[in-house]
Amino acid sequence: MIAHPRGRIDYEVAGAGPTLVLVPGSCSTGAAWRPVMAAWDGRFRCVTTSLLGYGGTAERRTAQDPSIWHEADVVEDVVRAAGEPVHLVGHSFGGLTALALALRNRVRLKSLVVIEAPAAELLRQNGDHAHYRAFREMTQGYFTAYAAGDAQAIAAMIDFYGGPGTFAAWPPRVRDYAVATTAVNILDWASGYGFALSPAALADVEIPVLILWGGKSHPAVRHANALLAASMKHAIGTKLEGAAHFMIATHPNRVARLVADHVLAAEAEPRRRPVQRAGLENARGI
Repeated sequence: MIAHPRGRIDYEVAGAGPTLVLVPGSCSTGAAWRPVMAAWDGRFRCVTTSLLGYGGTAERRTAQDPSIWHEADVVEDVVRAAGEPVHLVGHSFGGLTALALALRNRVRLKSLVVIEAPAAELLRQNGDHAHYRAFREMTQGYFTAYAAGDAQAIAAMIDFYGGPGTFAAWPPRVRDYAVATTAVNILDWASGYGFALSPAALADVEIPVLILWGGKSHPAVRHANALLAASMKHAIGTKLEGAAHFMIATHPNRVARLVADHVLAAEAEPRRRPVQRAGLENARGI
């Protein structure tokens, strides 16, 4: 745990080797990375944390000020405590936060991995209105149901990402945590929609980047992440066939292998790694 004047920040370390800072998504804590870490069997020094309002990390945002830069502040503190430079790996909203760190460039990163970031605003900035509308319609329905008293309204968001029946198939304790943190997740969406992510800004990212998305994920999510890969000149975009949004739990060995390969390549040739720009039409499939 990191003690901070604005509230505690989750911080745990396991393993040895190159340092990876692992940022989970909404409705979860650093424990979400355990299946992937188990596949690495201690070969990396893994630093885990939780985003604002989850686990032991204190909330800093308000409905009036839900800026993603509050999330970035927290993860930057984790990176500094871990010892710069690090390889930053983020899943879902943690991936969007990781992008914010890379763009702000206040801490030193060796590489970046983004696993299915909810980059809805990138779609809007790029004129992909149908895919952007899919995000907006989902969240509007979910928020309306929650405001009307539906305690399990968050199930609609989970199933948007994982496919119909995903929420119902989760263990009760996982469902209960998602329900208990619904108000925090609504702040997460406010943070995401307020993050003006553009292809022009992403083009300035100079570190090696790996973007992962699932072949069974929602088309809007697949398209957003393929667009992320296409927008960064040092990015490689990869689709995991058969996987959907929660791949760090459902396909941890495949995720672990891809991330490990990326990290070891960046470690071996940090300044000479080949530039691979993934276009939407050839980013290993949308």
